[in-house]
Amino acid sequence: MAKRELPKHVYRQRNGLYFQRRGWKTRKIKADFGTPDFWKEYADLIAGMYGAPKVSTRTFGALIKDYHKSPRYRRLKPRTALDYDKYLDFFQAIMADANPANMQRKDVIRLRDTNAEKPYFANYSLRVLRVLMEHCVDLGWRETNPAKGVPEIKTEKAGREPWPRELLEAFRSECVIGTRERLVMELCVGTGQRIGDVLEMRWSDIQDGAIVVKQSKTGKELWVPILPELQAALDVASRHSVYLVTNERGTNRWSYRGASHAVRTVREKIGALDYDIHSWRYNAACELLEAGCEDDLIASVTGQSPAMVLHYTKKVRQRLRATQAQTMRAQNNPPRAR
Repeated sequence: MAKRELPKHVYRQRNGLYFQRRGWKTRKIKADFGTPDFWKEYADLIAGMYGAPKVSTRTFGALIKDYHKSPRYRRLKPRTALDYDKYLDFFQAIMADANPANMQRKDVIRLRDTNAEKPYFANYSLRVLRVLMEHCVDLGWRETNPAKGVPEIKTEKAGREPWPRELLEAFRSECVIGTRERLVMELCVGTGQRIGDVLEMRWSDIQDGAIVVKQSKTGKELWVPILPELQAALDVASRHSVYLVTNERGTNRWSYRGASHAVRTVREKIGALDYDIHSWRYNAACELLEAGCEDDLIASVTGQSPAMVLHYTKKVRQRLRATQAQTMRAQNNPPRAR
């Protein structure tokens, strides 16, 4: 009997005919081919009368759920976990039912390139996928990590710089003392901390004229004296919540999204879109450098490593050093008579 005479999904093996369909349980057909009983049994198989199709429990949805319970996820800092969740939700939305064991390197590259017009999203999603697939390997669902070694999209992004003094003053003029935007700015510039740590600051953290900070990213605990500009903003701030900066109702801390959106609105008004919230941390480090502080003194406020202090202050440091060098050069070579 020619194979083409058999109906769809029916295949001849040595010991009889079998119903085989991808995702379904293979079943031997008992009736002889061509008989009424055969066609009835075949119709029942097609209709799923002998059990629903096999559904693999090893899906991306199950993998993401297990990853959320893992020590690898629980060790993430709160802000990092929040960032990861955005991309995990993205994976859940586009491939929850797919089997991660079937993902290949070419699929990872295709996923990255699909978002090439949004390099930050493409690269961050690749990092999270790399971690997720490593967890898949740990579970024994596959042997290798297909995202490992896949390069990120190269971007020509300008490095951050501190806000120019005139733009800082423009921000202060736009956001008077008593506004949340002004308080956030003075906290970021005055303490040199990340916005995530600033939004977590509480009134109970103020001790002996300083703010005690427990950095979420590094775990470092810092005691940072309060500058007059920051103290003026704190003196008029609302105290309806345990947090220094609250939401509109004053019931909880201000969210990162809310603060970022509000500050961006001001940046648009004053022409400061090239400088974001994180640039205020650069201001703190650079102001300390310009005040004559050595790197260890700068780090005592910002909590940064020596390498990061150099990174945050490199442009201002170069200008200061060049000015010093040229001044010394001029002093050593007095002007010649014309």
